[in-house]
Amino acid sequence: MANILNIKTSISGEGSVSSKLSQIVIDRLLEKDPLGRVVVRDLATEPIPHLELQHFNAFNIKDEDKNTREKEVSRFSDEAIKEIQEADIIVIGVPFYNFSIPSTLKSWIDHISIAGKTFSYADGTLKGLLEDKKVYLNFAVGGIYDNGIVESMEQYLRTFFGFIGITDLKVFRTEGTMIPEFREDNLQKTVAEIETVIV
Repeated sequence: MANILNIKTSISGEGSVSSKLSQIVIDRLLEKDPLGRVVVRDLATEPIPHLELQHFNAFNIKDEDKNTREKEVSRFSDEAIKEIQEADIIVIGVPFYNFSIPSTLKSWIDHISIAGKTFSYADGTLKGLLEDKKVYLNFAVGGIYDNGIVESMEQYLRTFFGFIGITDLKVFRTEGTMIPEFREDNLQKTVAEIETVIV
């Protein structure tokens, strides 16, 4: 029985293409594992605060040494890390806003990048602490770009997840979601890819 963490980041709610792709991925996974458990983290409706000095300072204090205020400041990080630690599979919807990932997703990344919890330099070399997990990234891009900008965001996320120990990562991507003549055909091609890959 797999634990699936569904991370939503789109502000578009029910109209979100990235969330739709993520749901198709999850449905396929549940077909393979009907007893799978899904936990939803919606960063659009319940965003994690952008990283501030108070968060960073609290991250560097051992849990047992934190005062009440520091524990409260660390709450967002603690909850997010617990969710990803317990997950076997992480499914993330990634819309493309102004040539980048949503800032809420970057905040989530900042709050789970904690030394001693998701990575370590304890022996002098980097070691990611979250192993034996799989990530599915579901990109929805409004335009169609040939300048490598989308690929650079994919590479950023691959690099981050590798940093915390997760190297089993698959990307599904549909482009032209804001261009009527391309939207549906491109979306169906991506859906067909999902159905082919997850069997």
